[in-house]
Amino acid sequence: MKKKSKEGQDVQISLLKNHQPGCRCISILGERRSSIPAKPPPDAKHPVVMALSSSTTLLRCTRRLASNAWNAMLSAQGSTAVRQKSTIQYATRPDLPRLAYRKIAGKSPGVLFLPGFASNMGGQKAEALEEFCQSLGHAYLRFDYTGCGSSEGNMAECTLGTWKKDVLYVLDELVDGPQILVGSSMGAWLMLLASLARPEKVAALVGISTAADHTVTAFNALPIEAKKEIEEKGEWTVPNRHAEGGHVTLSLDFLKEAENHRVLQSPLPLACPVRLIHGLKDADVPWHISMQVAERVLSNDVDVILRKHGQHRMTEKDDIKLIVYTIDDLIDKLTTMG
Repeated sequence: MKKKSKEGQDVQISLLKNHQPGCRCISILGERRSSIPAKPPPDAKHPVVMALSSSTTLLRCTRRLASNAWNAMLSAQGSTAVRQKSTIQYATRPDLPRLAYRKIAGKSPGVLFLPGFASNMGGQKAEALEEFCQSLGHAYLRFDYTGCGSSEGNMAECTLGTWKKDVLYVLDELVDGPQILVGSSMGAWLMLLASLARPEKVAALVGISTAADHTVTAFNALPIEAKKEIEEKGEWTVPNRHAEGGHVTLSLDFLKEAENHRVLQSPLPLACPVRLIHGLKDADVPWHISMQVAERVLSNDVDVILRKHGQHRMTEKDDIKLIVYTIDDLIDKLTTMG
């Protein structure tokens, strides 16, 4: 479905799973959705209910003032503008390379950002989310996988399982309480794996250009001759306009090991809220993957948001605004429920 908002910007299409099994509805999101009820509950005159309602409204207003201030700064200075960055730290692990991370303390739920393949914690989305969490006073952590960015290790020797262990370590040792996991591309695949392994540590999920199983699926879809050539060479060179040199190289060991971490072969027993944002013009990871994830997640609270002109990296100013608004709504929802 195609539609323009009043400002002429792209309109997001959201697929929502209702609480009734098998029931879905399609809605068009031209503006940010409000989580404030349209009318008060029937017993709103009760003094306790009135007090709770007033406190909730005050909390939402305070958070939205902070959100609006962040949004005004973003509009005025551009999507890369941030306050003073958090200090880089290193986590020492027995017999494993040190992990580099940046962390700000704050309220719960915290936000944990997982970058994509060969990416790092210095990207636009990662830095913009830190600025946003600072504006709200919520905890935030971003880090580099083993062999990437400022972390120790050799990326050529890493596997998806290596990076899954990194994420689990961060959840177990570096953050407090349930987190909103925000995963970009391969980071969203790792987000799902970590959620299945540590469901008690996860408050909600936000996938950006989710690449669940994508490496394995793409390799298996190659012609027999191409796969045979890759197996003989021991590596697969994949064109990627975002990577240095215009391509990324995946070892055969990486591809075979990734087979062990496929998540789309069966239902995903996740009960938390899930938001999946994908661009229809993503030339690297098909947007259909986000739809497949939504179908397999057992949670009833799942939204798939498609941006008509969205690309894979989702780093345009309006892309980042959408990501931030999505996280803001989740914090609102989780805080109200709590």
